[in-house]
Amino acid sequence: MVAAYEAQSQPFTTLFADAAVATLPIGPASKVLDVATGTGAAALAAARTGAEVTAIDFSAGMVARVRAHGAANIEARQMDGQALDLPDAAFDAAVSVFGVMLFPDWRAGLCEMARVTRSGGSAAIAVWKSADGAAVHLLLSQIIRRLYPDNVTPMPCTGLAELADPGRLAAALVAAGFSDPAIAEITHDFKLNVANPGDIDRLFEFMPHWSGLDADQSAAVARAFRSEIERGRVGDSFAIPSTALIATARRA
Repeated sequence: MVAAYEAQSQPFTTLFADAAVATLPIGPASKVLDVATGTGAAALAAARTGAEVTAIDFSAGMVARVRAHGAANIEARQMDGQALDLPDAAFDAAVSVFGVMLFPDWRAGLCEMARVTRSGGSAAIAVWKSADGAAVHLLLSQIIRRLYPDNVTPMPCTGLAELADPGRLAAALVAAGFSDPAIAEITHDFKLNVANPGDIDRLFEFMPHWSGLDADQSAAVARAFRSEIERGRVGDSFAIPSTALIATARRA
């Protein structure tokens, strides 16, 4: 599962991780926390500045993958981002790229990021601008809404919808203990490999919106999805523009 995620998604999410980390005033003397590190895109970007990075994730598989990068200045630890086993004010900066928004208690995740960041330190949070996420999730949701507007299964993570609004995102950061939030938008294309149609069909099985469709609806949505691909593909690649909000803030 980790390998599949990394092959399909990391080149895409790395674009946003690099942008988020670039907003942080960090360097060789800095201590940085990456919350919900995944396969380590943000942690690696921070490590390239010379900072000492602690990368945490709930998944043991993700933590193992970050360790496999072999970066001497990254310590990867398995940990719950909603209840960090870390001391107060231990970091100069904290970052989370498409992580905290997925927590069952995303407010606790933001509060924990604030708790472990020193006063005057910095934070960067990346979330999707759409409550439907990005990439294949986003396109599939758009098609389902178009064909069956009354049959859309809500995404299971409430943070996706709540933090997709710039005003609510800024307010959530302030409520967590940060100040001076600023929100920027950034868009990149997710490049879906469409060489093998069977691979595309298997992607649907992991998407919440797909589970709410009956057999006839599933077939109609799949046909519409393939039609979109045929109209827009360039060779074996199909681009899905996806927009993120990158929020920066200072620890109060």
